[in-house]
Amino acid sequence: MTFVLPRYGDDSAGQPPLDHADYRSTVLRHPAEPLVVLPQRLTEVTGPLFGEDRVSELDHDLTRQHADAPLGQRIVVHGRVLDGDGRPVPNTLVEIWQANAAGRYRHVADETRAPIDPNFTGAGRTTTDADGNYRFVTVKPGAYPWRNHANAWRPAHIHLSLFGRAFTQRLVTQMYFPDDPLFGQDPIFNAVRDPAARERMISRYDHDNTEPGWALAYEFDVVLRGRDATPLDEDDD
Repeated sequence: MTFVLPRYGDDSAGQPPLDHADYRSTVLRHPAEPLVVLPQRLTEVTGPLFGEDRVSELDHDLTRQHADAPLGQRIVVHGRVLDGDGRPVPNTLVEIWQANAAGRYRHVADETRAPIDPNFTGAGRTTTDADGNYRFVTVKPGAYPWRNHANAWRPAHIHLSLFGRAFTQRLVTQMYFPDDPLFGQDPIFNAVRDPAARERMISRYDHDNTEPGWALAYEFDVVLRGRDATPLDEDDD
């Protein structure tokens, strides 16, 4: 499944507004004044740099980063990073972070009444190959409650961050899973007003790339620009 990352502040139906009433915290977080464009100087476009030397052998496999395996359904998450013309984008740093199988982040601010998995940190990184491919092994995250509205639950999702060749070249979004029953009541997912764009935020179950007896697989391509824009993620919920 393919999605497109638009420019920040795009007010099209495929991009969530910065102030979305149903997502209550945006009232305090969104910019109150027009954005100011700062010129990019040599420092901003040359460093710090991110590349293959920043990625270790097990960074892409979140199930092998500790002494024992984490709890939960193992999954492979893979796809390609493409430009707006469908050409592969190689050597791009892709990072993910997520809740564990019980729906809890390994973070001091997470007060969810779900257990912490001592064998799951919930963060990984890799770089795309010459054909723009990336691949992670992880566990399917659980849904979790949050305080946005009465009996609010976030659908299962994985955050993706993509870096170019410098720190200022970064995009962040969220990947969802097919047929989640929580889509209808999630204001972050529904902040994207275009139904077709919302569908492009959902990964595709990929049986051909499952690992027999080991892990299911989901495919999620990332298109950096294009006509079918879908949201950048400006928050970390």
